[in-house]
Order: sequence, then structure tokens, then C-alpha cells
Amino acid sequence: MKKFPFDEMIDTLKAYLRDDAPVVTRISRSEGASPFLILVSTLLSLRTKDETTDMAMERLTAKARTPENLLGLSAEELEKIIYPVGFYRNKARTLQSVSRIIIEKYGGKVPDSIDELLTIKGVGRKTANLVITEAFGKPGICVDTHVHRISNRLGAIFTKDPHQTEEALRRILPKKYWMIYNALLVAFGRKTCQPVSPRCSKCPIDNLCRQVGVTRHR
Repeated sequence: MKKFPFDEMIDTLKAYLRDDAPVVTRISRSEGASPFLILVSTLLSLRTKDETTDMAMERLTAKARTPENLLGLSAEELEKIIYPVGFYRNKARTLQSVSRIIIEKYGGKVPDSIDELLTIKGVGRKTANLVITEAFGKPGICVDTHVHRISNRLGAIFTKDPHQTEEALRRILPKKYWMIYNALLVAFGRKTCQPVSPRCSKCPIDNLCRQVGVTRHR
């Protein structure tokens, strides 16, 4: 199969999405960002709109910026702060559990490896990859629904689930793009390459796309 032109794709998307970035990326670039706050924002962002996560993080960081601070909040207070993020009650419990583990096992510091992060209950591969990328500047490939869908739609890979997508991308995506791939495709997926009826007429990389699985577009 012909090698996918990732260089052209990434250069084009970087120019097209110059002012767009997902909430976790924005938080990682903000003043006072820490690995813990990046981990928290990643957990809150799951199945939640960026604007909702953003507001929840503003309220939370006014009260708690460390695992110790967060454990000082009652479950009810934490739920009220992060509402209305998706599954806010479950996420409040997860945040407290994660904070406790970080304090007890890691001395209050978020571990900087995928393997260590995955030992923490509530942290999955998507979260672990995003944290090491955004918090520690280490190469990782975070695969969410946008990355999985768009990579397959383009015809760059042919996989059935996010785990297969991560494995495939680790083989073919140049390592220099690992850290920015998720942020670019998330922004692109929200702005142009939507799940249903993507905006192909406005797509800056339509010349590279096989439109795999696309039955209707604008």
C-alpha cells in the first residue's frame, strides 16, 4: 500500500487549525499548569464538551490545585464544583481515588510513564497517553473517537477499535508527530470532519482522503 503522506497532512492541518486546540491542550499551555491539573482535566473531559470542562476546571482550580487540596473537599462539594460534566458523581469519586493513590504511592507527584499511570484505577490508555504528552512532553499517541474515526476515514489505517488504532499508528506515524496528532485530529473532527455528514467541501485535506465509510457529506 502507498505510504500515507503524513507530512503534508500535518502541515496543512497545523495551518488550518492555528487557533483551535482541545481543552486539555489549552490547560497544559496555561500559566500554573501542573501534571496533576492536566490529569484532572483529562479525566473530567471524558464524554464532556470542552466548554463544560473548561468552566469546571476554573471552579475546581480556585479550590484545589493539588491532590492534597482535592482530598480536602467533601464528595458533595466536589460534585457541586464539577457539575455538569458528564457522569460528575462517578468522576468526583474517581478524582478522589486517583488523588489518594498519587499521594500514597507516588508522594503526591503524577507518574510520568504510561505503564505507571495505567496502574491507577480510573486511568485508561487514552488518559495515560494524553497525560504523558501534555504534562511531560513525552511521545505518546492518544486515541479517542476522533483519532480512530479520522485515521480510518482517511485510509491511513484500517482498524476496528482504538487499541488497534494506537498500535497501527505507532508503526506508521512518524514519531515527531505523536505529541500533536491527537490535538490536531480532535480539533479537526469538531470543526470539519464530523462523524455524520462531514464538511468535505471545506476540508483542507480532501485530496488526501479516501472517505472510507462516508455515505453523506456536505
